[in-house]
Amino acid sequence: MAKTQLGARVDEDVAELAKKRAADLGLSVGDYLARLVQDDTSGLRARAVDAAARFLAEHQRVFDDAEQAEQTTPGARAA
Repeated sequence: MAKTQLGARVDEDVAELAKKRAADLGLSVGDYLARLVQDDTSGLRARAVDAAARFLAEHQRVFDDAEQAEQTTPGARAA
């Protein structure tokens, strides 16, 4: 497939984040951005967010209980 060059202006901090994340994944910035667009338009990103929201809704009590126990257990915090 032929590649097309796009131009976009973003804040410096966003550009740095994109460069770092692309490097972490072993991708060029262009390939990283292409992956993000493909994930977004395929619905993958939305499905992942929905799955995370369902997980939290189903298990929120466990997290709340753990947080409460951490806050009320004597000696649970470091000096």
